[in-house]
Amino acid sequence: MSTIFPRVGKKSLGYNVSQVEAFLAAARRAYDQPDGQHDETDADTGAVKLAGSTGSTGWIGSVDGAAAAADTDIASRTASPSEAHPAAADGTAAVQAAVAEEAEATASRAAAALTAKGIRHTAFAMHKDGYSPEHVDAALERLEDAFAARERDQALRAGGEQAWMTDAEGTAAVLVTRLSRPPGHRFARTSLLAVGYKRVDVDRLANKLVKYFQDGREITVDEIRTAVFRPERGGYREAQVDLVLDSVVDVMLAVR
Repeated sequence: MSTIFPRVGKKSLGYNVSQVEAFLAAARRAYDQPDGQHDETDADTGAVKLAGSTGSTGWIGSVDGAAAAADTDIASRTASPSEAHPAAADGTAAVQAAVAEEAEATASRAAAALTAKGIRHTAFAMHKDGYSPEHVDAALERLEDAFAARERDQALRAGGEQAWMTDAEGTAAVLVTRLSRPPGHRFARTSLLAVGYKRVDVDRLANKLVKYFQDGREITVDEIRTAVFRPERGGYREAQVDLVLDSVVDVMLAVR
């Protein structure tokens, strides 16, 4: 990969370098694939389905799988013949080529069916001297936007703009119903002994989103992506809030 991000100090934690580079390589493969090559895949592909998702947008390539594929490919090019493959001790070029081909196929399977939603849910291990999270996150947001735009174009060609907008409007209506509930009661709450999102913080953002959907109030995708809520005992359940905000981002990207 030619993409290089600034690194944090050697005593600080940043994103695992090999995982980031392997993921970006997988994303490039996925983006370069012809239309129609991003359908749902089965268990043999190494892709995983996001909980609660539906359709082909729920599948993402495994970051760890992509990193492992990259490590395998590097090992196959640098190890001695006997280390790269038991049958390669005689230096047979054909066997070495087969090992390299297998590593490439593994990496390609990890790239299969990567989507905007999958990019949004990507996470990397934290290592010392890793890539700057701020710079990598900014790149992932741009990558998500690019995938979302392409997915929208593909859907428009397949079903037409009217069907696409009808689906987005239906999702928006469901979100407005949820976000318009009385303050303090918009989401399920944790127990008094558990910590959740501070209700007043979430409600404040919910009010802005209702105005966005109903009145066209200006709010950006980045404001949703970077929203931070203070912790509170007995607060809103984090998973439920995150899921709704995730759907908000989907709708906002769909109607850009």
